[in-house]
Amino acid sequence: MVRFTVHFNSITDVKDFVHIVNSFPYDVDLSSGRYVVDAKSIMGIFSLELQRPISIEIHSDNCDDLVKALQPYKIQD
Repeated sequence: MVRFTVHFNSITDVKDFVHIVNSFPYDVDLSSGRYVVDAKSIMGIFSLELQRPISIEIHSDNCDDLVKALQPYKIQD
């Protein structure tokens, strides 16, 4: 399992993010506070508070390709 934090600056960022995540076979969740949504669901993502950093959890240990594709959204720790 891989975890890191992401942030979206615009609605276009969310749309592009969902498109990227849907092109990979991994199960991916986003969480903000006590809410957890499927990262492949644009409606789910829009139910989160997007002004805050959001935690992403990729349910695979061999997902370097997806992690690399999501670098534009990753917040450096």
